[in-house]
Amino acid sequence: MSPSIRLLIGLLATGSLCQAGGDHNWPQFRGPLARGIGHGRPPVTWDLQTSKNVAWKTNIPGLGHASPIVWGDRVYVATAVSHADQEPTLETGWLGGSGKSPDEDSEWTWQLLACDLNSGEIVWTKDVCSGAPAIKRHLKATHANCTPATDGKHLVAFFGSEGLYCFDLSGQLLWQKDFGKLVSGPYDVDNLEWGFASSPIIYDGRVIVQCDCLNTNFVAVLDVKTGEELLRIEREAEVATWSTPAIATDSKGAQIVCNGYRQMAGYRLRTGERLWHLNGGGDVPVPTPQVIDELVVLTNGHSASPTYAVKSEARGDITPTRNQPPPAGLAWSERYDGSYMPTPIIVDGLLYACNDDGRLAVRQLADGKRVYRQRVGTGARVYSASAVSAGGHIYFCSERGEVTVVRTGRDFEVAGRNEMGEVVMATPALSGDSLIIRTVNHLVCIRPTGERPSDDSVSRERCSP
Repeated sequence: MSPSIRLLIGLLATGSLCQAGGDHNWPQFRGPLARGIGHGRPPVTWDLQTSKNVAWKTNIPGLGHASPIVWGDRVYVATAVSHADQEPTLETGWLGGSGKSPDEDSEWTWQLLACDLNSGEIVWTKDVCSGAPAIKRHLKATHANCTPATDGKHLVAFFGSEGLYCFDLSGQLLWQKDFGKLVSGPYDVDNLEWGFASSPIIYDGRVIVQCDCLNTNFVAVLDVKTGEELLRIEREAEVATWSTPAIATDSKGAQIVCNGYRQMAGYRLRTGERLWHLNGGGDVPVPTPQVIDELVVLTNGHSASPTYAVKSEARGDITPTRNQPPPAGLAWSERYDGSYMPTPIIVDGLLYACNDDGRLAVRQLADGKRVYRQRVGTGARVYSASAVSAGGHIYFCSERGEVTVVRTGRDFEVAGRNEMGEVVMATPALSGDSLIIRTVNHLVCIRPTGERPSDDSVSRERCSP
């Protein structure tokens, strides 16, 4: 047997060789179609001190909440590097809830980085643009909140008021688009600026961005090859929204689904026609719509956090009326138990919605009936990152860096608790057996590094609903 063949067999046996394409790609925020579902089997326990099940840990400069994405053997991530003498302020937990912006007057450089998936080595760094930020950021936010997107040929990074940029996978700029100043903040407090966070998506040769801001409201559809704006959908006095759009399909084709306060809505991708809409959401819309089979699930809001399950064939105004049967286009709705910050996840017919306070509500997707409600995490429970799932488990990352791994199913069962040792605000990525977590300073790849424990050997905490 040749040395090269022996090396290949060894890499496959240890999981160190990461296949390109297919199930191993994680091309946008929360992966394919934003569902947050991986197809491998990452570890449920790890230890950064001993490096157990930790393949690599790479320092990422600057400050950014953009999630990592994966294509082939590359991990791509966006960041913003301050030129100030001192580190930028970042307040997490409930401390960041004041709504204020940090006092900053320095210039920043926005960057896009590519890392090797197998080793974590930074392959290239692209300085995208530099200057003073056009708007301020929330104390809990950064100037690089938007997750990049790729189709395997194009790599799109959105920095809000600093512009939309498209590169090839070697980091060469192909085109850029300036949408002007995009002011994002609470609609009822004029002097607060919180930063832009809606990520771009790529679908059928088009780049789609949702720009719901205080000074403008639209969805733009651009040609991914040229940057030409093919369509602009006006969003009729919507409030600032930090949600990433999603794609749903019905019998007549694809539709763009947008979260919102005054108008959660679906628009025909080809024409921009509004197909359905409803109001009554939360006033700070953040979670990305979830689309599976023929249902679209939307949730948002500070307090009650309602949840709506919309049929993809819905048409017209489907806003529910209290004490009345649901409109024909609405499968079900619930006034409570939704999510303010994290995007929910749907696994095997169950909807898991973890609110920013760690309250996990699990419902049957078909009818909205609650299965159980439990608290995730320990100590100070504050969640901004969205959950991802693979191998029969769901991974919940708290802001303080505790990762709670919950077994999927109708009972609440904790399969593992892990400490990252740093703040975690970004949603993880999945690629095969790799779980890639962005902390405030690092990218960390969690991957089996030794003998995989059997299900029976994993310590669990179990609670009945």
